[in-house]
Amino acid sequence: MLLTLLVGVFALYLIGGLVIGLPFRGLMNQLGQLSFWIAVFAMSALALNLHWGYTGLFNIGIVGFMATGVYITGVLSKPVFGSGTSAAEVGGFGLPLLVGIVGGMAAAAILGLIAALPALRLRADYLAIVTIALSEIVRFSLLSDTLSSTDIAGYKVGLGGGDGVILDYGDPLEVFVRTASVPFDLVFGQSGWLWEEVYLGVVVEAVGTAIPNNPKPVVDNFAYAFVLLLVLGGFYVLITRIGSSPFGRVLKAVREDEDVTNALGKNTNVFKIKSFMVGCALMGLIGILWFGTQGSVTPNTFRPRITFYVWIALIIGGSGSNTGSVMGGAIFAAFLFQGPRYFKNIVETVLGNPEAPSSFGMAMAPLGSGDIFPMLLYTLDSIRQLQLFLMGVVLIWLMHRRPDGLLGHRKESASSIPLTRPNKQPATDGGEDQ
Repeated sequence: MLLTLLVGVFALYLIGGLVIGLPFRGLMNQLGQLSFWIAVFAMSALALNLHWGYTGLFNIGIVGFMATGVYITGVLSKPVFGSGTSAAEVGGFGLPLLVGIVGGMAAAAILGLIAALPALRLRADYLAIVTIALSEIVRFSLLSDTLSSTDIAGYKVGLGGGDGVILDYGDPLEVFVRTASVPFDLVFGQSGWLWEEVYLGVVVEAVGTAIPNNPKPVVDNFAYAFVLLLVLGGFYVLITRIGSSPFGRVLKAVREDEDVTNALGKNTNVFKIKSFMVGCALMGLIGILWFGTQGSVTPNTFRPRITFYVWIALIIGGSGSNTGSVMGGAIFAAFLFQGPRYFKNIVETVLGNPEAPSSFGMAMAPLGSGDIFPMLLYTLDSIRQLQLFLMGVVLIWLMHRRPDGLLGHRKESASSIPLTRPNKQPATDGGEDQ
């Protein structure tokens, strides 16, 4: 199902690009960008599925854990001395990027622990209020001038305040490829062999024959999207193994009836805390992979809207289903997030790029004479602002027509082994064969 969906989505985007006459370079950029959005939203939906689909924890503070992961990674891995703009004057501890990523995930997990401890006795809406409040506390703390710069053990570090923080710790893609080349380094004795010889030498030069004028940005987009898809595969395997383990079966029992689970001798508070911390650590990693390549981040990037995007993706696919989570992330990214803008470009190109009315009144006036074309052009021109409206319509339709999503809440056995009665012939003494 996933392969069919992905092939269909990429085929639609290819056809649309050919219709509007995109050059090969532009078409590849669109596909690379689509792959990026599918990966990040699918990973986010999987992490949320661990909270809501498996454990029944109503977390609507996702973006706060993403922000924690990004900022802590930046503080740990930025060079000791910044330069340039006022935000760049705040340096970091100069640690390797991999150490910074682990630190960012740990900080997000600790923040999840802080959120979980007072919320242990809260359920449903009350837990949601705690998580979204914590998310806003994180954002306003990042905006604070008090935390924008400080001296720690001789290091001038900080969160940058309203100016944000510049993530000048190097190219994450290069770091990943260099890390992957370690086995080759041991054999060939050349530092960064895979990065320098294969990636920069062979791949970029080969693509350069099809994409002139510096093909490296296009190759980087595809390479990073491929890395994210590999990480998505790791997320899928991890969440699936958690769900099928004894730990995961307790989480599902907590979701269905916490009181019964307690009565069976399980400390549900400990299981909920562990589930929440693991999910928050994954959300921190998603934030690092999502925003860590932008060069800089500001606190207002992490508004609650991103949290609602992730929830819509999970609702489309269906909570409780890992396959549904990935499918929901792909559908949301392709048709609700990236799709409207791509559709706008296609229609405008087909119509010859007509000029849309500049105001709602000018679009409404011709309706009296039966001319709806100006209103259609105005609506198309405002499609970016109408995205949330379209998402809301889809959400309402799903709640009425398919509240469980595409693959949500499928029946599953609580046991990992068959519990059916063996079909054997009765023994001669009237009992059963042993």
